[in-house]
Amino acid sequence: MRLPRRLFCTALLGLAAGFNAASALAADPQAGAQYVVLPVPQPTDTGKKVEVIEFFAYYCPHCYAFEPALEAWVKKQGDNIVFKRVHVPRDASVLPQQRLFYTLDAMGLLSQYHQKVFDAMHQQHLRLSSDEQVFDWVAQNGIDRAKFIDTYRSFGIQAKLRRASAMMEAYGVDRWPLVVIDGRFITSPSHAGAGAPEGTTEAQQQQTALQAMDFLVTKAKADKR
Repeated sequence: MRLPRRLFCTALLGLAAGFNAASALAADPQAGAQYVVLPVPQPTDTGKKVEVIEFFAYYCPHCYAFEPALEAWVKKQGDNIVFKRVHVPRDASVLPQQRLFYTLDAMGLLSQYHQKVFDAMHQQHLRLSSDEQVFDWVAQNGIDRAKFIDTYRSFGIQAKLRRASAMMEAYGVDRWPLVVIDGRFITSPSHAGAGAPEGTTEAQQQQTALQAMDFLVTKAKADKR
């Protein structure tokens, strides 16, 4: 069927406007939309490099979905950034997962086992909601059970748990995954999804968030010069 000329032109204009809006969104994320400026900037200790912190939880399906894209983004950034993770607290069932994260980190095993923990929970459907479940899992995955338990129950890990709670409050973390850049800017796939057209997929929201992160790292680097 052939559209009337006026309708055809209107449709073309609508497509062009949508394309231009999408291009502008990718090139110039907006404060209050794709990212938020923290009312009180938090101190960083990364010198000329830009600090990037992800707040996440192992049980969170959106964190699991975001992980591959985030990991690729971190690798792409290279020496531009110092990347850190904070496992958020919630309740008693999440505490063993939080302790698992910080124990792996303290033992220098996080890079080797981080994705495996995610897969255990979201593919194998392990709950990892008790200390014994965590201990059994680490032993089955080749980690020295006794050494792990010693670290897991140490004062150092307890201090990291307290620090995570304090950081969550200081940054006003109300959702996850959530990314803080340079102690000043917050973004996330859910921020990117706010106001997005109906039907926008989670993967598209993730890409918009990553574009905002590119923009904010560039901005933060320029400010450090």
